[in-house]
Amino acid sequence: MLKITIKDGETAQTIRLEGKIVGPWVEEFDRAWHAMETDGSKQLRLDLCGVDFVDDRGRRLLRDIYRKTHASFLANSPLTHYFADEAMQQKSHHRKQGD
Repeated sequence: MLKITIKDGETAQTIRLEGKIVGPWVEEFDRAWHAMETDGSKQLRLDLCGVDFVDDRGRRLLRDIYRKTHASFLANSPLTHYFADEAMQQKSHHRKQGD
């Protein structure tokens, strides 16, 4: 299960994720991200503090969002820092294609 909370602040929009970014929840996260009204004037933040697992497809989505928006990540544990760091490392991961 994944809980998605969107907060629209004055200077940033934050997507807070809690739970596991896996399976059908990856698509739900993708839909929520694309449904956000954004004109590029606000920074996107991805709050991973409540995330306890991300599958391969979820990690690809985090990379795609970072690549398109240069979102900042909020992380509070070695695991969430790992997911954030991996999303920001764009080079070597493009070789992995397919599910």
